[in-house]
Amino acid sequence: MRELQFSFIIPVFNRPKEVKELLESFISLDTNASYEIVLVEDGSTETAKAIVGDFKDQLDISYYYKQNSGPGDSRNYGMQKANGNYFIILDSDVILPSNYLAEVQTFLKQSFYDCFGGPDAAHSSFSNVQKAINFAMTSFITTGGIRGGKQQIDDFQPRSFNMGISKVAFLASGGFGKIHPGEDPDLSLRLHQLGYKTTLIKDAFVYHKRRISWSKFYKQVYKFGMVRPILNQWHPKSKSLVYWFPTMFSFGFIVALVLLVLNLPQAIFIYLVYFTLAFVLALISNKNVVVAIQAILAIVIQFFGYGFGFIKSTISLVVLGKKPEEAFPHLFFKSYEF
Repeated sequence: MRELQFSFIIPVFNRPKEVKELLESFISLDTNASYEIVLVEDGSTETAKAIVGDFKDQLDISYYYKQNSGPGDSRNYGMQKANGNYFIILDSDVILPSNYLAEVQTFLKQSFYDCFGGPDAAHSSFSNVQKAINFAMTSFITTGGIRGGKQQIDDFQPRSFNMGISKVAFLASGGFGKIHPGEDPDLSLRLHQLGYKTTLIKDAFVYHKRRISWSKFYKQVYKFGMVRPILNQWHPKSKSLVYWFPTMFSFGFIVALVLLVLNLPQAIFIYLVYFTLAFVLALISNKNVVVAIQAILAIVIQFFGYGFGFIKSTISLVVLGKKPEEAFPHLFFKSYEF
């Protein structure tokens, strides 16, 4: 294998302040690896061009502006412009720990994979809401727990806030599709079909800000739920009963509340035990009572949002027989002509 030359691919849409924080974290990287940064402005009206200019003397960075066509298409655009042979894809709302690239380089030199994903964590500077949402998205007792896994996981489905892919695999797969969200698991599943292996690098984590309000978080997880039946239709082997859990949790919770009104409290006790466990775990991990309380709200929003989106999409695709692009056109971007 030739020497790894990394290209960081970062799509951005109206988030110059976050770009500034991310680029500042690049300056603090402790690594001898060769790398460049390719930042792709996806039709923003509030651009990061001036911010990027401030870092030109400190970082090897290229800036491109293109019409809006979604994050997946923008990543493809950036990878076509990049000079490296291994691409690391980041969201603009992450911050890199100083050892991030060193961890990636060491892992890939010892055990090369054409695609990897890394976990995410909450930085101490994040707001209580961001920390609560991070707990809901990463805890092992919720749907996002695998991202915080403690062991190396083969066939891991990376998420594009922290994902690596070799140039060879990018060219073979054609990169990301036009669906969003869901473009990252779709790419992972297509890579598996092509014979490429993926893995989790547990020590290559990023600090991920995520959504900054409850309403934005609900919209995000609602879309996640809507996308999963589409992916199941495209990739039948990826189907799993696990994806039904948020829907079953949500309907079960509603039934438990109805039974409680009817003076049948047994079912609600199961949920109280679960929420108590979540509170304790959130309190231990964050050492903040407010965050622990808000983590319960985040979990409820996560399950209800995902669960409702999942059952709505399932009914549209399976029961009514609609095509994904016709049923949910807002989940699909038009490709940009490079």
